[in-house]
Order: sequence, then C-alpha cells, then structure tokens
Amino acid sequence: MNKIYKPSHRATGRAKPVPATWRQRRWASVLTMTRTGLVLGLLGVAATGMVARAAYLQLIHKDFLQGQGDERFLRVVEVPAHRGMIVDRNGEPLAVSSPVDSIWAEPGELLGQRDRWPPLATALGMSMADLEKKLAPDIEQQPSDKKPRRFVYLRRHLAPDEAQRVLQLDIPGVYAQREYRRYYPDAEVTSHLLGFTDVDDVGQEGLEKVFNDPLHGIPGQKRVIKDRLGRIVENIENLRPPQAGQKLTLSIDRRVQYHAYRALKEACIRHNANAGSAVIVDVQTGEILALVNQPAGNPNNRDELKSVLLRNHAVTDAYEPGSTMKPFAVAMALESGKWTPNSPVDARGPFRVGRHAVRDVHSYGLIDVTRVIIKSSNIGTSKIAMSLPAEQLWKFYKDLGFGALTGLGLVGERPGVLRHFKKWGGEIGHANHSFGYGLSVNMLQLAQAYTVLAADGVRRPLTLLKRAEPLDPAQEQRVMSAKTATQMRLMLEQATSQQGTGTKATVPGYRVAGKTGTSHKSIGGHYASNRYLSLFAGMVPVSDPRLVMVIIIDEPKGGVYFGGAVAAPVFGAAMGGVLRALNITPDDMPSMKLAGVDAPTEPQKP
Repeated sequence: MNKIYKPSHRATGRAKPVPATWRQRRWASVLTMTRTGLVLGLLGVAATGMVARAAYLQLIHKDFLQGQGDERFLRVVEVPAHRGMIVDRNGEPLAVSSPVDSIWAEPGELLGQRDRWPPLATALGMSMADLEKKLAPDIEQQPSDKKPRRFVYLRRHLAPDEAQRVLQLDIPGVYAQREYRRYYPDAEVTSHLLGFTDVDDVGQEGLEKVFNDPLHGIPGQKRVIKDRLGRIVENIENLRPPQAGQKLTLSIDRRVQYHAYRALKEACIRHNANAGSAVIVDVQTGEILALVNQPAGNPNNRDELKSVLLRNHAVTDAYEPGSTMKPFAVAMALESGKWTPNSPVDARGPFRVGRHAVRDVHSYGLIDVTRVIIKSSNIGTSKIAMSLPAEQLWKFYKDLGFGALTGLGLVGERPGVLRHFKKWGGEIGHANHSFGYGLSVNMLQLAQAYTVLAADGVRRPLTLLKRAEPLDPAQEQRVMSAKTATQMRLMLEQATSQQGTGTKATVPGYRVAGKTGTSHKSIGGHYASNRYLSLFAGMVPVSDPRLVMVIIIDEPKGGVYFGGAVAAPVFGAAMGGVLRALNITPDDMPSMKLAGVDAPTEPQKP
C-alpha cells in the first residue's frame, strides 16, 4: 500500500508553525465575542431607533404626516348648485336647469391612446380635426420637457345618455363631470325677456342677468381623495350641501305671452317689417303680463344666439311716438278746465306756426275736441296744446313717466328724450311735442302712460315680478283727475269706431279704446320720407279697463304703413285670445252678436 508523501517545512521553504499558547487562544476568543457583541449591539441600537422613530411618527408626528398626505391626495371640490327656476305668474316653467354631463380628459394619458381617438370623436359628435385641435397644445409639447395639461374639456353639456356612451368606450384619460344646462320651454316666445345663460350657467342677458345672483345659488363643497391623475377615487365627507338658486316668479302670464307673440309675428311677416314689439299691462296692478319682440331666436340653440335676434326692442329702442301722444296733450287741456270734449276747434289747414306749417291728411274744418282725437288732427291738437304754456305740457309729460327709466332694471333700457321746454325751439317745438315729434319714448313708457288713462288718472309703477301683496298707495301717483281719464277713454273708444282710425283693433264682445300712430323715422338727424313706424295703444274693456296693450312695428313695407292698418290689427288679434284666457267679462254683447260670435257663459272673475 502506497504512502502519501507530505513535504516537510524544509522542502516548502516555509517556517515551522508554532503552536498557539493558551493566552493567545483566550484573546482570540475574547476578540471574537467583542466583535459579535458590538455587531449585535449596533443592530439592537438600530432596531431600537427604528422602533422609536416609528412610534414617534405614528404617535407624536402623526398630524404632520397626515397633513402631508392630505396635501397630495385629499382635495376639497365644489359641488355645483342647481340654478333657480323662472316661472310665470301661474307657476308654469319658463326657464329650468337640467342635469347634464361634460366630458373632460387628462391629456397626458389620452395622448397615449391615439388609436382610440376615432371612436371617441364619433361618440362626442365631433370630427377628428376638432378633437386634435383641442389636444393640439399637448401634442406640440411632446418632444419638449414640458408636462401636458392635466385637464381639458372635450365636450360640454351632453345629455346623460350621450355621456354614458362616451364613458362606455372605457378610454383611459376620459372622464365625465356633472353640470347643469338651462332650458327654455317656450324658446323664442320668451327669449328677449328672459335672456340666456352662458356655458357655466351664468346669466348673460335679460332677466337671467338682472337676477343672476339670487338665481345662481351657492355651490356646495365636499372632501374627496384623488389619485395622481386627478380622478376622484373616494368621497370622504360633505362639507357644505349645495343651495339651489331661488325661484323667480314673474308677472308674465304664459298664455298671454303666447297670444301677443303670435299676433306680433304674423304682422311683422305680413308687412315684411324690420322689427316689432308689444307689451300688455294689467291696469289694476301695473304687472306686465306679456312682453314680446320680433325678430326672435331660440336660446336653446346656441348657434342662434345672435344679438340681432335677442335684442329687446321694447326697452333698447326709443321712438318718436307720433299720434299716440295726442291723447295726453288733450288730457292736459281738459285738466286745465279751459277745454271740454265738446269745445270747438278750427282744424282748417295748413296751420302756420312761424315759418313752419302744420298739416293734416284732410281738412276737417270746425270740429270739437272729441273729433280731434277721432280724426287724429295735427292742427287741432297743436291749437289745443298751444293755448296753454309749453311748461305745462312738459310737466304733464314728466308726470306720465316720459324721459325717465321705468325702474324695471332691464338690460340696455333707454330713457328716451324729453328736453326741457325751453329747448323745444319755440312755438313749432311746442306744436310738434303735442302730436309726438321732437321727443322719443320707449314702448314701456308709452304703455305706462296709457295705463294712467285706464286707471282713472293714477300712475302705478310697472313690474315684471308677480305682486304678492296689493300695491302700496304710497307708490301710486295721481297724474290727472278720474273725470279727465274717463272723458279720454270715451274719446278713444270713438277713435276705434267706424268713424276713427283704429277700427281694426276691435274685439267682438268688448268695448275697445285706443289711438293709432304713424311717424316718420329719423335717420341721421333727418326724417326719412319713406320709412315709418306704425303704432297702436289701446285698452279693454272700456267699461272697466283691465288691460292696456301697446304695439310698435318698425318699417313695414309694401306700401301699407299707417298704424291703423299695421299695428291696430295686432291688438284685435291678440286680445281676442287674451280676454278669453283671462276670463274677462264681455261688456259689449251686441257687437258679439253682430260679429256672429256665440256669447260665452258667465266667466269666473280672475
């Protein structure tokens, strides 16, 4: 058996090992134990430090850390408030806010889903070009170091079912947000009066703008947790519930508004007019029951929100009222005691006033004051007015409300022009003011003045809000005696008879009083020879006046332009339906039988 050869220390050249002594072995053991203890001690200290730090963070420094976390993920967001409804005097809705959804996107995430853009664009109802345009700023930033936006609207105010179709595509980075959109059930019929709101539901025109603060409401607040992309992942708590806007109840009667609008629109179309306005006022309360204009647009269709279609001509335009002012010049004369309805007036023409001449369409000769109104004589009215000081006529006009705002607060209202009598330009200015030239009024001022005649001489403030309480007598102003007002109504009733100029304003079954007017338009400081305004102002029923209506048609064409032929028929057409809708008792049954209309049963007093 072979032996294993082990070289000696001499053969390897190494020193011969010296056996360790017991002291060396002891020190090696101590050193090892020391090292182990040191390591274990250090590990223990580290563990104790970590435990202490954890306890400190969890127990002592917890609020700070929680706050830091909240700053990164906990947010307080706004909860939109429901805009208040606008309703008519009977509670019928005129403007309502409906819940809708707006689609928004986180561009940084959506940019990575370009292959899914075509179905997204289709669901949103837009072209690919439109979608790319909305994301263009973020697309252009991609090669740079700038971060894309975190929020961009893709489409506002989609119906909930349309928004759901978008969300069902499940495209990363596309989300929905609940909002409200304004709807107007009567569309163009109330467009000029109500105005409209913008995409954020803030009033921009009309009553929506005037009463925006109470209608807008107070948004709520809630605390939520959002992820790094800004998406709400959890609702934590409601901090403040949203407070819906206040309901606004108007004096407008939806039925009356419709009848007035339909009659005005038909007249404007028939005579190819530039524009038209009409207003109906409750004589007893001063409440405006209807206010309509032409042309009109549909505020539900934002493509039609053009200024020309939404202009409220009833307050933004001031006109020379022409012959509709004659009853007030005559009423002033009756108030003076110098004249009566039977006083004679020499209406032969022309009537020379300095180097000017006042003319009538026909020469009426010697007539009485009543016939001056019936025939609408410029000469007769001028002579009556000029028999009294110009200052007296000026003060009377001011008491009727001309030259001042109506106080309704409507956007863009013009007060018209009523110059001081010393600036009328002498006697010819005095004469012109008596038959409606040299001054300008808006339609609501004219309606308020005729309401004075219908209300036995008392001027009541107009309102577009339903009066919850009877009008305070302190708010009323007596402008003329009840006797004068009654005399004027009887004269104006004859002006709508077969002898007068307003025969087309008649309503079967009712006694109607009113006055026509036709005036040349002033263009660039000069009167246009072939451009006219056609007007009619009237009241019904004469026995107990309840309603006043004023109509203005701007530039009727086709050769027919007199107020009796253009504006008066609007009164007759509208009031026929209005009086039935309001159950106002007829006061002229013979005329109803003559017109072949069946007498109605006794209506209830509204």
